Amino acid sequence: QVQLVESGGGLVQAGGSLRLSCAASGRTFGIYYMGWFRQAPGKERELIARIGWIGDTAYYADSVRGRFTISRDNAKNTLYLQLNNLKPEDTAVYYCAADPYRIGTSAQYWGQGTQVTVSS
Repeated sequence: QVQLVESGGGLVQAGGSLRLSCAASGRTFGIYYMGWFRQAPGKERELIARIGWIGDTAYYADSVRGRFTISRDNAKNTLYLQLNNLKPEDTAVYYCAADPYRIGTSAQYWGQGTQVTVSS
C-alpha cells in the first residue's frame, strides 16, 4: 500500500507561481512512475505531467508545457510540480498519482488533491 499526500495549493494571482508537493509513504520501493493530474469543475480529470523513476520526463500536456515543471526527489519520496505563469484556466484540484507500470487515469495510487485557484 502507498499513501500520497499533496500540499502547496492555494490562491494566487494570474502570472504568479506555486510549488506543489506530493509526499509518498508506505511501500515506496514499488513506485516507478508518478504524475500530476488536475480536474476543473465540470471537466474530466486530465494528465498534465508524468515522470519516470529515474527522473526522466516523459510527458507534459500542451496546456502546461513551458510553464510547469515536474521533478522528484527519490531520497525524500517526494514528487513536485512547479507552476509558473499561472492562468485562470489553471484553476483546478491537482492530484498526484503513482503506479508501478504507467501513469494514466487508471493509476493505482492517488492523493486526496490540493486546490489551486488563480484569480484574474
